Amino acid sequence: MSDAAARPAAKEARSLSGLLPFLRPYRGRIALALVFLVGAAVSTLVFPVALKSLIDQGFVAADPGARVMAMREHFLALFAVGAALGVFSALRFYAVTWLGERITADLRNAVYARVVQQSPAFFETTQTGEVLSRLTTDTTLVQTVVGSSLSMGLRNAVMGGGALIMLVATNPYVMSQVLGVLVLVVAPSLYFGRRVRRLSRASQDRVADSSAIAAEVLNAIPVVQSYVQERREAERFDRSTGEAFGTAVRRTRLRAGLVAFIITATFGALLWGLYQGTQAVVRGDITAGHLGQTVVYVILLVSSVAVLSEVYGDLLRAAGATERLMELIGAESAIREPAAPQPLPPTRGGSEVVLDHVGFRYPSRPQHPALSELSLTVRPGETVALVGPSGAGKTTVFQLLLRFYDVSSGEIRIDGVPVRAASLAALRGRIGIVPQDSVVFSTDAMENIRYGRPDASDAEVVAAAKAAHAHDFIEALPDGYRSFLGERGVRLSGGQRQRISIARAILKNPPLLLLDEATSALDAESERMVQAALESAMQDRTTLVIAHRLATVQRADRIVVLDGGRIAEVGTHAALSAAGGLYARLAALQFDEPTPA
Repeated sequence: MSDAAARPAAKEARSLSGLLPFLRPYRGRIALALVFLVGAAVSTLVFPVALKSLIDQGFVAADPGARVMAMREHFLALFAVGAALGVFSALRFYAVTWLGERITADLRNAVYARVVQQSPAFFETTQTGEVLSRLTTDTTLVQTVVGSSLSMGLRNAVMGGGALIMLVATNPYVMSQVLGVLVLVVAPSLYFGRRVRRLSRASQDRVADSSAIAAEVLNAIPVVQSYVQERREAERFDRSTGEAFGTAVRRTRLRAGLVAFIITATFGALLWGLYQGTQAVVRGDITAGHLGQTVVYVILLVSSVAVLSEVYGDLLRAAGATERLMELIGAESAIREPAAPQPLPPTRGGSEVVLDHVGFRYPSRPQHPALSELSLTVRPGETVALVGPSGAGKTTVFQLLLRFYDVSSGEIRIDGVPVRAASLAALRGRIGIVPQDSVVFSTDAMENIRYGRPDASDAEVVAAAKAAHAHDFIEALPDGYRSFLGERGVRLSGGQRQRISIARAILKNPPLLLLDEATSALDAESERMVQAALESAMQDRTTLVIAHRLATVQRADRIVVLDGGRIAEVGTHAALSAAGGLYARLAALQFDEPTPA
């Protein structure tokens, strides 16, 4: 999704204030970090006072011995100030770095936990690459602010404020003029700051677009290479990164101008104050030590303003990143848990499934009905096959049973309970599915199968693998069940991945089993083994089977033929073949038989 307008909208632009819930659990550590921060700032502010004492008192003693002793004492005082500054700075650095790492980890976990709860409708408009960009690039920006920039900003704000107070206290007339000039600097800074923030958000969006392209292409690298599209995809990525670079340059140019304006204006105002101080020394109004103290405070104030202008830019950039993260955290799933879930009754011999005048339209295609007035009752323990041409609505039925989407009209009941009234965990815990595209995770074979029931023992995992006829090829792997299967199971053949998926469903042992082309990736020999395993697994449970290969559904109790989201025919293989309808035509195409008259 390249258009920012298509992204999920935040309820409000909370910016950095969205981080407050993540800061609250660590109030004690934040308070401790602030103590260290103030200690470091105060140590720095004490230094000019000690320097003034050295200049005004260390050189005035008439006796050389007394002068050396006085200078030694003043230098020891200066060293003590420096040591305090070092200790407080180290403690502040550790405390704020810990907070930055911890809060960023919590934020990343919260975003990820929210994303995995979203319904498939969310991912119809949000690309995986964009989500990954927010989890990585955006959270890194937030970490930089919380763990570094914010601490530096607060320290320099305290130090600069203290220096300004001391300057006003020691030179009230002159510094009141300087302070008036500095106030005039704030207004244009805020104006340009808002523009920097908008460009920062746009820059992060462009980076996310690049990440989305990369994730999409890397997940389809065999197709890209087989069509010799490497150069074209590289050029597309190059254009995307070029747009991100252009936006970043505009943001950087504006931010650089903002920094130059703040520092120049501040430095000019303070030089005016310093000039007035030198004139006061010439007139004899203040001492040389007083002037030295003023010079150091001016340097502290100017350096603090310079750092604060840099930190301000970082805060603006992090504000854009935080807005994007808050959008994900604030995104509401289209599938809601019921306020008072209705428990599902215990089952024996499978679940009952009822589709009562079900109609459904996908959110991304509201003008095209996927199902229309579909009514079907599947009895406990019955095996029902769903067949029909592509787009007939077979997979949609499975997605509605799992409540990945809610029906547009009508109702679906499992064991007498509407799926909307049951908790999602209870509903999906009652259903096992073997998808057409087998999913294998980047771990070993044992954990891939155990995904079906995380508390299963090794022996139960092995038993499920044997039932799915996966045991022999798993044992032949270099490390057996502890063999790493690679990302998306790249080390396995398609048939082997499918049997891992089947073993996972068998291990879950649900009363309702959904088989979506469960044998589509198997050769003839493997298909016979897995078919036998599935027939055993289907005993004492309700099974819905989707199959384009009609040979796999001939022994189903009933065959439901879907066409255009409606039920066209219902019956056994023999009855439907003799009826001469849609099923007979599909069978004739597959089995090379003449179409019944």
